[in-house]
Amino acid sequence: MAGIKVNLISHQKLESMSTDEKIDFILKEVKQGEVLVLERGLTPEEQSKLIEKTMEEINPGKFIGIEIEGYREEGKLSWLQKALGKIRPPRMTVIGPADKLKTVHRDNDVIKTVIFGR
Repeated sequence: MAGIKVNLISHQKLESMSTDEKIDFILKEVKQGEVLVLERGLTPEEQSKLIEKTMEEINPGKFIGIEIEGYREEGKLSWLQKALGKIRPPRMTVIGPADKLKTVHRDNDVIKTVIFGR
């Protein structure tokens, strides 16, 4: 059966992984052409590490990078959370190969993407 696979990843699966394990898991899947929807997104630090590692692994003709889009958890942080630098991860994040996934619209309620065939 031809088509694009979209993998919905529960937050429980990612919570059991270290940051490096999460990054490796995501990159492995995306390099295989998969589009991932993370139920609960990555922290800003994890996103930075993912982008950094992606840049190291770009190989023209084989892997041109990722497209990543997410939106923040609603609700205000308490003064204590702000003081401790606690930032909630996004509610959901969509990650896929840059040549197969394009974000066309994003607002506080909807992320619209186009997924191109193989």
